[in-house]
Amino acid sequence: MAVSAAVFLSTSNLLCLFLLSTAGTTHGNITSYNFNTTYGDQNLTFNVTDNYTTTQPTEFDSTTPTTSSYSSTVQPTSPAEPLPVTGRLLPPVTEVGSLCPCDIHKDVCDINCCCDRACSEEVALFTGCLVDSVSGKKQLCSIDVATYSLGRTVDGFSELQSSVQNKTNYDVFCIQSQNRVDGLSHPSPALPTDSNFDSLFKEFTSFIFGSEENGGLVTPAQLQSLSGYQCGDVMVTAGESGQRGMFWLPAPCITADCMDTSPAAFLKDQSSWCSRRVVLQQDCGSLPALSMNTYTDIWIFAGKTQDAALVPVEVASVVLQSVDGTQTELKVSGGENLNPVHLNPTFCANVVLKVAYVTKYNPAGEIVNVTVSLVLGFVRKAALRLEQEFHITFVQENGEEAAVHYSGNPGYVVGLPLVSGTRTAEGIARSVNPRDTVSLLHSAEDQDCLQGPHQRSPVLFGLDSVSGCALRLEDAVNCSLVLQVLLDVLRGPHAMFVASFGNSPLDYPLDWVPIESTFNPGEAQRCSIPLSLHIEIEWTKYGSLVNPQAQIVSIKEVIQTNTTSLDKLSGGSSLLSIRSSVAFVPVSTAALPGYRAMPTINAKLPFDFFFPFV
Repeated sequence: MAVSAAVFLSTSNLLCLFLLSTAGTTHGNITSYNFNTTYGDQNLTFNVTDNYTTTQPTEFDSTTPTTSSYSSTVQPTSPAEPLPVTGRLLPPVTEVGSLCPCDIHKDVCDINCCCDRACSEEVALFTGCLVDSVSGKKQLCSIDVATYSLGRTVDGFSELQSSVQNKTNYDVFCIQSQNRVDGLSHPSPALPTDSNFDSLFKEFTSFIFGSEENGGLVTPAQLQSLSGYQCGDVMVTAGESGQRGMFWLPAPCITADCMDTSPAAFLKDQSSWCSRRVVLQQDCGSLPALSMNTYTDIWIFAGKTQDAALVPVEVASVVLQSVDGTQTELKVSGGENLNPVHLNPTFCANVVLKVAYVTKYNPAGEIVNVTVSLVLGFVRKAALRLEQEFHITFVQENGEEAAVHYSGNPGYVVGLPLVSGTRTAEGIARSVNPRDTVSLLHSAEDQDCLQGPHQRSPVLFGLDSVSGCALRLEDAVNCSLVLQVLLDVLRGPHAMFVASFGNSPLDYPLDWVPIESTFNPGEAQRCSIPLSLHIEIEWTKYGSLVNPQAQIVSIKEVIQTNTTSLDKLSGGSSLLSIRSSVAFVPVSTAALPGYRAMPTINAKLPFDFFFPFV
């Protein structure tokens, strides 16, 4: 079979085709087939009939068929174009910028069809793009992709943003170029043997790997010579005596026990929880895994080369956790002694409970800065095992935005924080810090409402909680000032919108639910302060009955103020309790499975069926 074609595959494809062709030799086979292909606006159909006879070779080297006859019928009967010269491939004929799948009505603007050329002034009223991108054939190694998105003007109207970019397909079985209508069939190639394998390899790989189009690709030899780390590389550390080691991040292995020889890979965010068996009298001051110096006294090489600079691990924050779970942040100045201390036979203080690294890198793959945050706490003798938590996150230097983790995909997951943000002209702006969201005061024994610092806890989906603080009445003399301070303390970083789903995009404001509040400080009485703040979140189950997704439908805050004087309200006490709470209210209707109705036969006789008898 020798149908003309000009489809060029990668090397491994061609060699596989050569080897597979030897397994298809039969005796007296007649094959007929047809296929359809689209070229521009023309739909062409090819009908091919093959009649050939081959003889099974006795040895692999003897592959020449004894007899061969070929007849074909091709429509349309246009003269075949000559094959292009190796290394001179014609450009693709499809322009993705002119394609628009959602353009259904001719010369009429289709709503939210961003690629419709008939839409001009109507784009200002679009709420989203039905088609975000249009690409050519995905089997090609080089694909033109047209992307469409909506921006926001100063007046709040939508503005179309489109571009056409060329993307590379790194699939091994991609097509380098397809420049003929009959490019889906291939001529019978020469079978590889021990004598012609090298010549065939040079013939079919000279233009694929040596053309000017691929001149910008980095070869494996160049990758080895780069100074920066590559994705997945193990980061190198420097010891006290100058020896080179690996950056370890403890993680569980087969069991829940911590394995301290687990390396951290570059650009691979990692979170792990593991446990240790601790004997207080022996391990409190001697076990390195319990001391913060083990995780802070580290120097990391910025790159893989021998002369790479050393980057120290800087301590960003240290939080002390009490026996009852209350956390207090320390102001580390460098002279504190935070090593584990054996207080009594039942307690060991300053034990590392949580370690979180943030590694900043530049586009060259070199590490610029490494910071660590730690949580130190107590270990009781009654506890059988010590639970430790480890995290590492990579952030690019001068990047547009750091990676923001979702709270569900798409629906919220119980136990993950709500996703909140503020409204801007471009859409929704969200902080990269996961704690800058809807939050409540973290309860403590001596939590003063007016004197900080105030520890806050993010609102976790599906978990109701109550917290508060104490207000001293002698501090509430200036009611207007105390009113504003209490509102800021109860609300925290005040967000305006909450995502309806855990992965709601920032450029779709309609997927974000506003936080409703009926409280107006100007309508309060002469001396009025907030006594409680309650956040009520209504959510529903969205989607199929088999796998429903949690969706937030409304969120509102209810602020209660005093209706009488503070003296009567306190009952003679100098302290007043201020409370904050959150409650999740399910508003889903009962899900009922649907059943299809039994099929019925709607048989009707013609009007004159019994004519002329009736």
